Amino acid sequence: MRIALTRGISPAITRCELTHLLRVPIDLALARAQHAEYEKCLEEAGCRVIQLVAGADMPDCVFIEDIAIVLPETAIVARPGAASRRAETPAVAEALRLYRPLAQIEAPGTMDGGDVFVAGRRVYVGISRRTNPEGAGQLRAILAPYGYLVQEIEVRGCLHLKSAVTLVGENLLLINPAWLPREPFSSFERIEVDPREPSAANAALAGSQVICAAAFPRTRERLQARGLAVRSVDLSELAKAEGALTCCSLIFDSAGSSTI
Repeated sequence: MRIALTRGISPAITRCELTHLLRVPIDLALARAQHAEYEKCLEEAGCRVIQLVAGADMPDCVFIEDIAIVLPETAIVARPGAASRRAETPAVAEALRLYRPLAQIEAPGTMDGGDVFVAGRRVYVGISRRTNPEGAGQLRAILAPYGYLVQEIEVRGCLHLKSAVTLVGENLLLINPAWLPREPFSSFERIEVDPREPSAANAALAGSQVICAAAFPRTRERLQARGLAVRSVDLSELAKAEGALTCCSLIFDSAGSSTI
C-alpha cells in the first residue's frame, strides 16, 4: 500500500518562514480547501492519505516533506534549518515509526527534506540556507550501509533543491536548468520548465500520476507532450508561504519495498 503522510494547516500559517517572497495575506479557509483537493488527488492516484493534526503554534507544519526523508530501508528525521520548525519533528517521527526504523540528523547538522532529491540509489542533497554540509555528511553516513550514493549540490535562486528538480518518471526529470548545474543530472532524461514559469519544476509523482501546480499551464503542456498522466491542483494560498507540491506530503510504500 502506498502511503501519503500529510499534515493539516495551522491557524498560525500567516507567521510562516519566508526567504524569497514578501509576506502577503493568506486566506486560511481557502488554503485548507486547496489542501483538501491536493489530498483528494493523492487518494485518486492510489495513496492512502494519513493526515497528522496541525500544531496550533507551528506555522509551517503543513510542509511535512521538510521533516523527514523516507527510503525503503529507513526514515531519516531531519533537523530543519529554521529553528522555528524543529518542534514539528516528534509527531512526524512517531507516525513514521510504524513503517520504518528511524535515524536522525543531529546538531550542528541542519537539513530540510525539500533539499533531498532521491532517484533510485542516487541521493542529491542541496546545500542551501536550510541544509548545511554537516547535515549532508550525516545523511551520507546514515545511508552508506544501504549502498546509496550521496552527492551535494549548491542551491541557487530558490529555497530548496526540489524547487528546481523533481522526478516525474523513470529516469525522467522536470527541471529548471537556470537554478542547477547541468553535470550532476546529465545521465537523466529531462523536461525543462517553460522559461516563463521558473517555479514549475516542483511536481509530485504518485505512482504513474504527476501532480503539478495549476499556476503553470505551459509546463503542464510540456509534461503532457511526453505522454505523462498529469493532473493540476491549485495551491495558490500555500504558494504564498513558499510551499509547493512535494512539500505537502511524504509518499512511500508501507511495506518498505519501494519509495517515490
